[in-house]
Amino acid sequence: MNTPRPRITVMVHRDGELESRTLRMPIWLFRVLVAVGVVCLTGALILGALYAPLLKAAASVPGLRKDVARLEAETAKVRELAAALDSAERRFGRLREMVGADIVPDPVALAYSLPLAPPVRAGLPGVHRDLEAGPSLPSHWPLDPPGYITRAIVAPGGTEEAHTGLDIAVIIGTPVRAAGGGTVVEVGNDAEYGQFVVLGHPDGYQSKYGHLSRALVSPGAAVNAGEVLALSGNTGRSTAPHLHLEIHRGDVTIDPLTMVKEDTQ
Repeated sequence: MNTPRPRITVMVHRDGELESRTLRMPIWLFRVLVAVGVVCLTGALILGALYAPLLKAAASVPGLRKDVARLEAETAKVRELAAALDSAERRFGRLREMVGADIVPDPVALAYSLPLAPPVRAGLPGVHRDLEAGPSLPSHWPLDPPGYITRAIVAPGGTEEAHTGLDIAVIIGTPVRAAGGGTVVEVGNDAEYGQFVVLGHPDGYQSKYGHLSRALVSPGAAVNAGEVLALSGNTGRSTAPHLHLEIHRGDVTIDPLTMVKEDTQ
């Protein structure tokens, strides 16, 4: 007598129906179906685990494109700013040459602990201009280069601070020449003018040269027009290298531009 093989019966009953459907299958078939289902589920999980990073990377592509576009725009702005900075540096260099003032420290000077001597320009005696000998009125420009007038005379009583002379921007070490022949009245140093030299001229005129780096004459010395009195500097109450020139007659302040007969441009 043959023993019946074990089977599995699956009953399916729909709601609302009186009869149920019965599905009978050999146990080996059930095991095969279960194994196939497990394999399919495992494969689906593995595929999901491998495909998820790809989906995440694909989702981040639009964001990366936006970041790349933003970085390209910022790079373009940096290039524009660099070009503008180069242009500003060139203009500053031209302005610095025109003014003649050493506004920014020399990088070579910053690299050394020892002081560097500034360049000094001096013309040959009697060659640069035809000057009179002996005492004379202060009617000559006191510098070989024209310089750049940064401040003129300002009369007292206004809204602006009074100013009794001309400020002429020149590099430190420029030879300062006597505007006229005369006698050295005073050589000194104070908080306002820094190092200064005062010359006495005929008819009660005096000329004063301030913010010097070094005086080259002594009180009582007789000088002719055009002789070097000192070297320009940045001493005293000064924000940049320049020469301060004053002319007085007694207690009256005179604009040097009304006395100088030479072309200063």
